[in-house]
Amino acid sequence: MSPKDKPLRLSNFMPYRLSVAANSVSSVIATAYLTQFGLSNHEWRLMAVLHEYKTATQQELVGLTQMDKLVVSRAARALSRHGLVIRTPKASDGRALKLTLSPKGLKYYHSIAPAVLALEDRLLKSLSKSEAVALNAMLLKLSSAAAALMEDGALSAPFDATKRKN
Repeated sequence: MSPKDKPLRLSNFMPYRLSVAANSVSSVIATAYLTQFGLSNHEWRLMAVLHEYKTATQQELVGLTQMDKLVVSRAARALSRHGLVIRTPKASDGRALKLTLSPKGLKYYHSIAPAVLALEDRLLKSLSKSEAVALNAMLLKLSSAAAALMEDGALSAPFDATKRKN
């Protein structure tokens, strides 16, 4: 059956199911850093990326997190207001801001990371070792395939509502 003839059923539509699963998992993990530290999901994600990469501009964080630039900007400002990140002008481009975790941000990170890793372990216990390895491999493949679709220009044609079927 070709994709044109196949009915869309959300219960079988991989992007929808992946999104719902990701949201469910994120909600579980977010509870740990929201209730204990008052951080949003986006703020924690920036902190985790900054811990791993040490420093990044907001534009680099957009690419590393796949979050919208406005979401990254708001989260970065909130983290800065709370003293968790340091924002300094980038030497090569004074308009761009370089972000790094502050000493307080590092302390928060080291308090939060063990809790979220423990929650990850609890979630992964629902999978066998081979399923967890396979899931990781599949997620990498799907991310690569999505990036390739975005890069090849196949999705760049504007939507034409006049061609929409009722």
